[in-house]
Amino acid sequence: MSAFPFRHKLIALAVASALTPAAFAQTSTGENVLPEVVVTSAPAEGIARNASVGGFSEAPLRETPASISVITHEQMQERSVRSATDAVKWDASVQNSYNAVGLADWFAIRGFVLDQGANYRKDGMVILAQAMVPMENKERIEVLKGLAGLQAGIAASGGVLNYVTKRPTDTPTRSATFEVRERGTVYGAVDLGGRSDDGVFGYRINAAAEEIKSYVRGSNGDRRFISGAFDWRLSPRAVVQLDMDYQHKSQLTVPGYQLLGAAQSIPTNVSAKRMLNDQSWSRPVVDDNDNIGIKFEYELNDNWRTTLQANKSTLRRDDAVALPSGCVPEGLIIGYCSDGRYSLYDLRRDNDKRSIMTTQALLQGNFMTGSVRHDLTTGVSTLNRRDNFADYTFGYVGESSIYDPAYYDYALGPTNPVSLRRKDEERAAFIQDVITLTDRMKLHAGVRYVQLKREQFNSAGTTTRSTDDNFVLPNVALVYALRPNVNVYGAYSQGLEPGGEAPTGTNNAEIILDPSKSKQIEFGVKADVTQDINVSAAVFQIKRNNEYVNAASDYVMSGTQIHRGVELAVQGRVTRELMVGTSFTALQAKAEGTGDDRIEGKRIGNVPRFKSAVYMDYALPQMPAVKLNATWIYSTSKTFAPNNQIAELNRKVDGYHIVNLGARYATKIGNTATTLRFGVDNAFNKFYWGDASNAFGGYLIPGAPRLFRMSAQFDF
Repeated sequence: MSAFPFRHKLIALAVASALTPAAFAQTSTGENVLPEVVVTSAPAEGIARNASVGGFSEAPLRETPASISVITHEQMQERSVRSATDAVKWDASVQNSYNAVGLADWFAIRGFVLDQGANYRKDGMVILAQAMVPMENKERIEVLKGLAGLQAGIAASGGVLNYVTKRPTDTPTRSATFEVRERGTVYGAVDLGGRSDDGVFGYRINAAAEEIKSYVRGSNGDRRFISGAFDWRLSPRAVVQLDMDYQHKSQLTVPGYQLLGAAQSIPTNVSAKRMLNDQSWSRPVVDDNDNIGIKFEYELNDNWRTTLQANKSTLRRDDAVALPSGCVPEGLIIGYCSDGRYSLYDLRRDNDKRSIMTTQALLQGNFMTGSVRHDLTTGVSTLNRRDNFADYTFGYVGESSIYDPAYYDYALGPTNPVSLRRKDEERAAFIQDVITLTDRMKLHAGVRYVQLKREQFNSAGTTTRSTDDNFVLPNVALVYALRPNVNVYGAYSQGLEPGGEAPTGTNNAEIILDPSKSKQIEFGVKADVTQDINVSAAVFQIKRNNEYVNAASDYVMSGTQIHRGVELAVQGRVTRELMVGTSFTALQAKAEGTGDDRIEGKRIGNVPRFKSAVYMDYALPQMPAVKLNATWIYSTSKTFAPNNQIAELNRKVDGYHIVNLGARYATKIGNTATTLRFGVDNAFNKFYWGDASNAFGGYLIPGAPRLFRMSAQFDF
């Protein structure tokens, strides 16, 4: 049955709800004492000045002792961003990590792969990122680079992606967007917001529908999404915020490529448009995910406030793929045959259900001790996680080839029964004090205490691993203002790795290792060179326990993974017409103290030594309604290291240059403000390996070829 009738009803319902706000209006008003709870777009110049991901509340970026980038709503609009993968291209410290077509956005920051159940946040609260995170209801994306032990507790070393949701607007918002791209993908979305006449009730409704026809022929699907964000001013000092969203997505996924033969050579003469999951019995991955969050803010007095917050994130999934993996004729478990043949398997499991429930209570305020000012945050948080899933069905079908695919008649059998496989209970208490020592110097000192209980079970319900431990995570930083517009900082922090999951094919497959501490030292400078141009730079070193597959095919911790790097970012308006941004990252990543010659001192996989992103927006002086944009992304070579078994021989993945171009034309059709946009990604149609991920045993994933898109946005 076509999904279009349902989608039309979905969008019609959203429009109807948004156009009748008076039905929700309260009858009493009071003097506004709380700050406005509306989050609007970034300033007109498109430069973010504040972020909340660096601490426990929104703060100026220049005063935050951490490396942070922000992708604003305006930037995402101008480039028709529909996924986080598209959004983070401007940050050179962010790298794709198994971003296969049809699956979720998965990233590494500073060379460390993010955990999909710990490092992704919505308004500061953990969400499940195994499914695509929708962009329609996101105001901005905040990227904290490096350890986040104080802010987040358990989280992989790379950093945190925080998705900030759109909030109700003081003035009515009525916007609709329509887009076509790729081989005929059709997309439509509405964004509706406003307040009741008395200002007490606010609403923001977003809805979208998409018929997907990927650039990989055969990877078709559909998506539909709806969200609502509401707030109520209970009194001049109290406000309640509620947000909820639901997304359904179904699409045939596109597997990547493994190395060829015993020589482990990189495949050649392959196309980014090749579909290796195109059997007649192939089934799509079907995701249904939802989030519901509530937040209560109350001003106790002019100096102190309290915040209570909770969020539940749920994912239901049917997972399926005709999986190319290994080579039975040559006895390879991981790696295709030397001539490009591969073994084909039926890999499926149905009715996965994963959920995370998080809560947080904060008390924040300021006080003086003599001449010293203290800005204090203290609080407690909880996290409860439940993963219910089955063992995969894994049926051998036959042999095929990346150059000459074979097709099989194959009858799908039943999938295995679902049971509880993982249970996490996390409790934490934290405190942070920002101490103003002098007019120029501030000391940030904080600590987080984390208690974790984790149980893992097999399909029979027997406990396979049990974790019961507690950790203390300190964080200290000193910020000094060289000048009113220039700050330097030094910071030391500890984080808590969630523990990696043993990949398929290992003796302890799907077992998650125990958490372990990581450590970071960082020095940086941030400056507002002019009112319109800001600069930031950081040097850092991160150490954590190294995880890899040893010679006995066990996934273990052994030695230390050390990443040392330099980051530089410049963003600003050079002239009234021209805005330019640059991001550069140089990174050395290796393993030490492992006692294994295969990996000792070798480069960590999927980590380029240098990556850069340069982007610009230019408004034509003669035609200010026309704005052009361009992005140039460069990456050096990187090592492909399946299962972290690192070796240089025949595993070097070449670097690449990619250019994306776009244009915007703003006009009016009648009384309706209309914005027409056109874009072409990978304008020169370069083939390149976008990912060289060790996930799921290790796969190479081609970057997208040249892609076109056209859209029209109507603001009523």
